[in-house]
Amino acid sequence: MALQQLQKAAVVIRENGSFRFEIRQTPIPSIQPWEILVKLSATSICGTDIAMAAGYVGPTCDILGHEGVGRVVRIGSGVDPSTVKVGDRIGIAWLRDICGNCPCCAVPGGEVRCVEQLNSGRKHDGTLQEYCTVPNRYVLKLPDELNIPDPVIAPILCAGVTAYSALKAGAAVPGEWAAISGAGGGVGALGIQYAKAMGYRVIAIDVGPTKEGFCLEQGAEVYCDALDTNLKDTVRGFTSGAMAKAVVVCAGSGAAYRSAFDLVAYFGTIVCVGIPPPDELISAHPLQLIDNGIRLIGSAVGTRTDTLEALEFVRRGMVNPAIHLSTLDDLNDISGKVASTIGKYVIQFEKFSGEHEQE
Repeated sequence: MALQQLQKAAVVIRENGSFRFEIRQTPIPSIQPWEILVKLSATSICGTDIAMAAGYVGPTCDILGHEGVGRVVRIGSGVDPSTVKVGDRIGIAWLRDICGNCPCCAVPGGEVRCVEQLNSGRKHDGTLQEYCTVPNRYVLKLPDELNIPDPVIAPILCAGVTAYSALKAGAAVPGEWAAISGAGGGVGALGIQYAKAMGYRVIAIDVGPTKEGFCLEQGAEVYCDALDTNLKDTVRGFTSGAMAKAVVVCAGSGAAYRSAFDLVAYFGTIVCVGIPPPDELISAHPLQLIDNGIRLIGSAVGTRTDTLEALEFVRRGMVNPAIHLSTLDDLNDISGKVASTIGKYVIQFEKFSGEHEQE
């Protein structure tokens, strides 16, 4: 059965210092011989999508989005048919393609820092459309036995795997304390769940009392207000002086990073995830690291292997992302609520119906 020629897509329009999404009928993307075409069933909305739409992160494509799930409907003529077939379930994330040859790609797990990487919505049209193309050499094929609904998978492809890989980088031992700064946000909330599932005792840190109940529901053992002037002593009391062996900073705040140095344990790790404005710098004397044996490390999203590991926690029921189902037509309404809404907005498309066409 041949595919239809047009699809529904959300095109970002920037004017008068603001932005909006215009829902249009656009041509279904054509594929190169080395690509596959995926019909999306769901895509969740990331805070980065809104920042990109607002123009805060430089040039982008007109179609954003990078947390999509769908099924293969077309295969390029140069794709080895033994690697992927029509009907396979595919995840489409921030990292859309890598070169495989640079110094980063040569390091195990270094693909997330590939110097030639193509990102969804930045250099390649994203998932806020019904169909997407994916290069076969970097396809994320989701196993048949992964019995998770597509709308639940979508948030794990960015927020979930970002939190999970950051906790892995934190290198704490089960039973030790892990602090999540910015715990009430999309990445932070999933970080709480992953940290608990990985065996850590979790300290959730965010601003104000309204986030406390939510963070405790996600699995945090204690909640601390980031504006507490005695935050260091508060954490010291909760941990019986041990402090946090891993501090994962998901908040995009220079103040959150500065306070992390007060909360980390001897020989602990501060993991950088949140991105503050350019003028909010970290200020620390090397002796803080030298005397206390502290590691300071950056963590960026995750590899395809990290993603599959992160999804396994969901399959086992140990991590359950909070989602709000919506449609592409609602995008303008929900785009202004992403930062303040607890949980993730997930846009649903029509389900895969088996249509396909071989290139």
